[in-house]
Amino acid sequence: MSHLPDVGSAGPVISRLDAGFDRWDELLQLILRSFASMDGVIDPPSSAHRLTAKSLREKAGVEAAFIAMIDGRLIGCVFARERESDFYVGKLAVDPSLQGQGIGKRLMQAVEVLARERGKAALELETRIELTGNHAAFARLGFRETARTAHPGYARATSITMRKSIS
Repeated sequence: MSHLPDVGSAGPVISRLDAGFDRWDELLQLILRSFASMDGVIDPPSSAHRLTAKSLREKAGVEAAFIAMIDGRLIGCVFARERESDFYVGKLAVDPSLQGQGIGKRLMQAVEVLARERGKAALELETRIELTGNHAAFARLGFRETARTAHPGYARATSITMRKSIS
């Protein structure tokens, strides 16, 4: 894995996934643990439940993926899909026992560094309407609400789109 320039204070090592990464089952379990608190809270259920080790490997083949590790332990990840003028950020996950310690922020900073290197103007993400703590966390990182959308089959808004200008 290639290491990024330091994007924050000491702590976990943030690395971009490369072809040598082979811990897909472990990565899947990290995402499922991280998203478990949403079960029974968000409707419809999280798309994390449809992930497999194989689909994560395929996702990493077409998207940029970063992981956070401490002493060889996988503790966080984020995926980002490059689009024409921005990066779409998804599957930001941090081990529940380590949330609130800035790991997610450092993963998001890694995506921002990549987006700037690629000349992109913004980062965009979606967060579920029920997850008000996530809305506040992303707002602290400079994201602003730009839209509310509904999943297919829902008459009410189920997601909030948030965007951060970086240019």
